[in-house]
Amino acid sequence: MKNLPQRVRSKKLSSRVDLTAMVSVSFLLIIFFMLVGELSKPKVMEYNLPNYDDDEWRFTGCVLHDENRVLTLLLDDNNKIITYSGLLFFPIETPKEIQYGKNGIRKELLERNKKVLEYSAQRGKPGRGVTVIIKPSKKSNYGNLVDILDEMKITGIKTYSIVDDYTPEETNLLASK
Repeated sequence: MKNLPQRVRSKKLSSRVDLTAMVSVSFLLIIFFMLVGELSKPKVMEYNLPNYDDDEWRFTGCVLHDENRVLTLLLDDNNKIITYSGLLFFPIETPKEIQYGKNGIRKELLERNKKVLEYSAQRGKPGRGVTVIIKPSKKSNYGNLVDILDEMKITGIKTYSIVDDYTPEETNLLASK
């Protein structure tokens, strides 16, 4: 028999794909989207409401505060702050004008909170500090409101409220000062 030519078999190449680069890119994309998702969350200032106990007076869904614990801040134009403690028609501390800063409103907030904490401890409810009612007028600017909210954070006062409703007596007080 004659020698037949043998068939030449082709060499089979490996069909393996290197996925190292694709894995690296996918991890980078995951990290990127996690970072973007975390940075795009809205930044919100915490808003604390008063601590209400069951033994306090309740009237049509509203809680009537002990006026000894209330400090009202009236914000007006030209960086003017007027403060009074208690109720305006029967104030514990008469209305007075105070400046912004550590020797002005911050000092007043710290002193008033200290007095209220002592008062609350005497009444058997320790740890209940001052409740601040912030009333910006239409003439006050947004920066002043932010400054007051910063002072609440600095002084550690957690119970405050922003109210845009002026009584006629408060309007007259701002006009006279």
